[in-house]
Parts: sequence; structure tokens; C-alpha cells
Amino acid sequence: MMENENLKLTQFAHGAGCGCKISPQVLETILQGNKSGFFQNLLVGNHGNDDASVLQINENECLISTVDFFTPIVDDPFTFGQVAAANALSDVYAMGGKPIMALALLGWPIEKLPIQMARLVMEGARSICESAGIPLAGGHSIDSTEPLFGLSVNGMVGVENLKRNNTAKSGDYIFLTKSLGTGILATALKRNLINLDSLGGFYAQLTKLNKIGEVLGPLPEVHAVTDVTGFGLMGHLIEMAEGSNLSAEINFGQLSLMEGVKQ
Repeated sequence: MMENENLKLTQFAHGAGCGCKISPQVLETILQGNKSGFFQNLLVGNHGNDDASVLQINENECLISTVDFFTPIVDDPFTFGQVAAANALSDVYAMGGKPIMALALLGWPIEKLPIQMARLVMEGARSICESAGIPLAGGHSIDSTEPLFGLSVNGMVGVENLKRNNTAKSGDYIFLTKSLGTGILATALKRNLINLDSLGGFYAQLTKLNKIGEVLGPLPEVHAVTDVTGFGLMGHLIEMAEGSNLSAEINFGQLSLMEGVKQ
């Protein structure tokens, strides 16, 4: 076994970018014939491409449920836990909701990586959940060939405040709450090409909670919301535009890019 300080988590993940996501085309094939049936109170299920599922539980309230996990996109285990937790919580915020509880999903190659590193991953995730004001209440773990981590998150939203990704209207403006380029920088990090001066901003963005989604939920002027993550701006914008039966126009020069992305 190598010394712990020489171990880099990203070297134990075969994929690049944001954590080995399956392409939308392959995912569509997997889901053929496996879409949820009709349930009267299921307002958002897997018939579309939204960020989370939503079940109406009474006249005024809805339960938001989501799960998100991936292989490492950073090397530090504590930071990896923070990034994975913030990413999972973002799906609840993208529905205009408020997270209420999370459960951890951990896959760890016991024979390859020290279990102390897995403990640090959990500590990172717990710190983000505390920032969101929710408990990390439990979870499930397995011995896996690659390290992976994420959360299953529940949240709440008022029926009238629920935001979806397929309800945009003609004439809407597009607002990005974060800069772009995490996939490029994550791949550069794995290949030892990233400028070290860019790491601080990279980590800060990845671990920042998208709490603004909860603020946008009650605003009637906001018609649609989505979380720009693994499929990038173009992939998620296509989902939003096609779901809303609209086209979109982007001024590339006005897009905010993270430090180091152009290099």
C-alpha cells in the first residue's frame, strides 16, 4: 500500500469530467419500459428529465426525493465528500424546495484505499449537510472496485412553489447562478494539467450550496429551474428547451467561466 499522502482519489476512477455519468442516449435505452406508471399524486417522475421526483402529500405540500452519487472528481477525500453532498442537495434546490434529510451512499475499494479516507469522505458530506441545516441520518455502504459516494436526499416544497425544468416560457431570460467549467477543470485535475492557482476557486464552487433555488421557488416570475451538472450547460439547456417546446439563444461572450478553464 502506498503512503496515504501519495494516494489520489481521481486515479481510482476510470471516467473523466463529472464522475462517470451514463450518456442520455444510453440511459434512455435502459429506461425503456421502466418508466413509472400512473400515480395520481406523483407530480414529477421519470417520464421526463427533471432533477428530482416529486410526490404531493397533502393539499399544500410536496415531498421531493432524489439520489445522486459519482466517482471522485477531486483527490482530497474530505473535499470529495463535500462536493458529492452539495451536488446531491442541488437537485432539491433545483425544484424550488428545501432539503430536510439525507442518507449516504458509499462504495469503497477496501483493499485499495484506507478506510480512514472513507471516514473523511463522510465527514466532508456531514459538514455540507450541517451547512444546509439537515441531518445525515444514515445510509448504505458496499465494498466496490472504485470509490463512489453520494446522497439520497428528501426535501419539501409548497405545491404552488414547485419548479420544473420543462415549464419555461417564450421570452424568459436565462440566469446562471454559478460559473461554468467544472467538468473541464475536473478532467484537467485528473490528468495533472490544472493550474494550481485555479484549485481554490474550483473547490469553492463545487462545495457551494445552491440555496438560491429555495429562494426562487416562491417567485411567480421564475417559470423553470434546472441544475447544470454532469451534462453541462448545453445538455441541460437542451432538456429544458425540448421539454418546454422552445429554442434558446446563448450569447457565448456573456457566459461566466471559472478561472483556468480557457487555459
